[in-house]
Amino acid sequence: MTDQIRLNRPFFSWRDIIVTTSLSFAYLLISYLLIGFKSQQVVLIVIFNSLYYASQITRKFILGFSIFIVYWIIFDYMKAFPNYAFNKVHIAELYHLEKQVFGILSDGTVLTPNEYWRLHGNTALDVIGGIFYLMWIPVPMAFAGYLFFANRKLFIQFLVTFVLVNLIGFVIYYLYPAAPPWYVQYHGFVFEAHTAGNTAGLAKFDHFFNAPIFKSIYSNGSNVFAAMPSLHSSYPVIVLYFGLKNELGPINIFFGIVTVGIWFTAVYTSHHYVLDVIAGITCAIVGISLFGWLAKHTALKVFLEKMYTVVS
Repeated sequence: MTDQIRLNRPFFSWRDIIVTTSLSFAYLLISYLLIGFKSQQVVLIVIFNSLYYASQITRKFILGFSIFIVYWIIFDYMKAFPNYAFNKVHIAELYHLEKQVFGILSDGTVLTPNEYWRLHGNTALDVIGGIFYLMWIPVPMAFAGYLFFANRKLFIQFLVTFVLVNLIGFVIYYLYPAAPPWYVQYHGFVFEAHTAGNTAGLAKFDHFFNAPIFKSIYSNGSNVFAAMPSLHSSYPVIVLYFGLKNELGPINIFFGIVTVGIWFTAVYTSHHYVLDVIAGITCAIVGISLFGWLAKHTALKVFLEKMYTVVS
């Protein structure tokens, strides 16, 4: 009898409609006030509401994936609070430290790895590197989708770890604002606030395919002075860790290749120093370890259990 009553219940109630609609309008309003209206905001709302009301399975997926949505919103709102307004931007010191630690002697001159690859790059590396760099978000998102169907607990653990690593990176961004290598190439060591994002070496990929692929991506960047740590380098580490944890076998070889490819491309295209990449890897390791501790010793354990219930 209880099962029959449950089956006869409507899929959604007026409470669902009121809550989701209120949250949607609140998000659009806050976004407009902080960073202005953007079409991506409407797309996000449409996707969330469509999946929430489409079916039970899509509702569970989008509610679990809302952890990732929270990360995206925080990242987007960083535009309203640029880190250079809170601390000094590190430009020259990071450049010289990179040269001192990882400098490459070329024709009698010591170059940073970025400068070296600008002189010794080729079309093959431009294309291959661009393909790797396009994977920094699709691969984690696709992996999260796989985990949703394969292992719901790891799905939640993966998303929470992903957000935790990002939050650690965001804190460092504000404590240690840092310019990327391409900034030194185009602007020298003089700080210029409100500097627009730049595709740097990835422009060669766009030129090869005659399409503004990376140009469109970097035109929406939150802050160019957020090079340290390289979170691009953190993401594949998280994917690889959970891939190994889920015992995916040969697929982990692919994850490993993507990881190294993203690390190399970050330096090759002058978007990050080697120091940034190492900091990103460290950030991922710290975040993964911290998640493990928090999940055992803090209220995070209760939150995870509630999320497991929501998506199960």
